[in-house]
Amino acid sequence: MSEGAAAVRAVRSLARPRRGRMSWSDRYVAGFGLVMILAVLAEPLSSALAAFGDPRDPSRAAAGIALVLLAYAGLLALARAAGPVALPAPDASWLLLSPLDRRALLGRTTRILALVCVPVGITLGVVALAVLGAPDQTVVRLAVAVALGLAASAAGMAAAVTAQASQTWDSWLQAAVAVTVVAAATVALLGGAGRWLLAASSAPPAYGAALAAVSAAVAALLVRRAHAATAAMPARAVLGASTRTGHVTRAATGLDPSVLAEIAEEAHWRGRRLRSRPWPSLPAPLATAWHDWRRFARRPGRLAVLFGVAVLPALVARASGGLTPLTAAAVLAGGLAAAASGVSGARRDGDDPALARLLGAGFRSVLAARALLPALLGAAWLAVALGGLTLAGALPAGPWLLLGAAAAPALAAAALRMARRRPVDHSMPVIDTGGGAVPTGPVMWGLTGADLAVAGCLPLALALTGGSAGPGAFLVAQALTGAAALAAYLLCARRGG
Repeated sequence: MSEGAAAVRAVRSLARPRRGRMSWSDRYVAGFGLVMILAVLAEPLSSALAAFGDPRDPSRAAAGIALVLLAYAGLLALARAAGPVALPAPDASWLLLSPLDRRALLGRTTRILALVCVPVGITLGVVALAVLGAPDQTVVRLAVAVALGLAASAAGMAAAVTAQASQTWDSWLQAAVAVTVVAAATVALLGGAGRWLLAASSAPPAYGAALAAVSAAVAALLVRRAHAATAAMPARAVLGASTRTGHVTRAATGLDPSVLAEIAEEAHWRGRRLRSRPWPSLPAPLATAWHDWRRFARRPGRLAVLFGVAVLPALVARASGGLTPLTAAAVLAGGLAAAASGVSGARRDGDDPALARLLGAGFRSVLAARALLPALLGAAWLAVALGGLTLAGALPAGPWLLLGAAAAPALAAAALRMARRRPVDHSMPVIDTGGGAVPTGPVMWGLTGADLAVAGCLPLALALTGGSAGPGAFLVAQALTGAAALAAYLLCARRGG
């Protein structure tokens, strides 16, 4: 052990009590839990291994690989946004600014990041092989795919760690995310990409092993560069990442993720200088809701990302071989997420009813005015998603755009219900089931808003899951249920959530 690591361990031992060794009962419980997890995962893993040899359609293979690339780009973006090097609050507040060795102080965090790379890499490799298939030598090809996934995961995490310490590497990481997204779009749109991918997956395993060796060498170089960067990691970057990690940890342990949206908004606008402008010449409810429109327009990047992911339902439909319940769930979830991105004003009114009363407008009239932006966002997102499904050949001809517009009021009502829901009620009872104890408080909190979206968009969901009638037969029903969902919510809503 180096002198720096010994100093860090000695300082930490002064503030934290020493942990005793694990007893035999603790080891037995840990081992038994691991065996049970492996037993539960054995059947799905065996089914996936058996499916590796099935023949693959080129279009489905291209769509599946595009989804894998998009998932990898999302992981890189998440690692860059999260930090990823962070410390617990006590260490970040007093040990980080001390003269202790920075690399030794961050050693535990880097080891945790290395452990996180293992399941991520295995998942990427197994999913990619399941998409492409293994015509022969399944075990060897599976080992090669896992090695490639581990190399990609380690390289991405190392690049994120280095980007946290260097602005130049941060620019390169952003470029890598952009290149990965462009590659996913190219694979999805290029006609011969699926056939080329299937031909590459059918090549002898020796070529794959050589590619895995090269990838591992590149990943090792990036890991070495990240290890060197931790010695000069800026304290400001680690403090920012530790603050964000602390917020997420408190929200997760308290089972109250509703605070994350407020924290993200406050962190974005804190320290920014905005120009003061007079309120528009609109009726009072619309002038109050105009704040949401201005706030959303000041962040065009969110709008670009929001409508960029509208192609995911089409990729899911192509990868799964047509319209499935998963495709319908992706459409409804995306529409609800788009609508929920424009309800920050309603969330603020629910958190501070006294401030909402000072606006001098009627409560329900203001709430109705605030429903216009989420309804427009939901309708626009559904139009892009359903148009993509139609162009991909997953949907037959029909008035799908009108059907998406008819579902927008229900999505707006569900988004407002989600924004104004109260924190998790931990006093609710716990139900004992065969899979363990289920706390009803977090479950009810998670279903608040989603229940209204499912009920209000039921005709659209039936049309997407292959109803016997065409989409035109569901249009009138969707218009009625969407309008009824919004009207019922506005009538039943109460001040303060």
